[in-house]
Amino acid sequence: MGCRVAVLVSGSGSNLQSILDAEHAGKLGGATVKVVIANKADVYGLERARKAGVRTEHVSVRTEGSPEGVAERMLALFAEEQIELIVLAGYLKLIDTGVVRKFHRRIINIHPALLPKFGGKGMYGMKVHRAVLAAGEKESGPSVHFVDELFDHGPVIAQRRVPVLADDTPEALQARVLAVEHQLLPETIRALAEGKIPLG
Repeated sequence: MGCRVAVLVSGSGSNLQSILDAEHAGKLGGATVKVVIANKADVYGLERARKAGVRTEHVSVRTEGSPEGVAERMLALFAEEQIELIVLAGYLKLIDTGVVRKFHRRIINIHPALLPKFGGKGMYGMKVHRAVLAAGEKESGPSVHFVDELFDHGPVIAQRRVPVLADDTPEALQARVLAVEHQLLPETIRALAEGKIPLG
């Protein structure tokens, strides 16, 4: 059974690429990416989607005029493409409450730390890895969670641990965690598509 997926990005889209590669290799459990949406027009994530032949859309306050307009446009796109699962892959905007409620337990996000630690507003990208190192943590690693109305807050459904090394820099830690993100996110989508993790 297939699962129709929308992926939301704000940047280069390396996690998106891992999803597209897994789909191409038949490792996504029948899940298919139907649309990639970005909140900026010029991000490389959209180019990755175009190269894979996937529909792309730029949806932001700039294009829609208001946050309410963004939510309406997204819901229209999800309906048009009959989307069953929404994946936030480096998407830095808070999802509208109405969208979260309509897609309860059908929106997932990947975060580059072991939630509930080092999550929340403003905790993204290199800021997370700097905070992990500053706290003297012995391990880090990505988390995949269902999305609710707060940043990085919904139930965690998958985590993988990555050791923090004595001589780590934020950049070195980020690279190791990202490599694991690229495994964990497609595996979690597959588990959802195959019903091993129940959707809402």
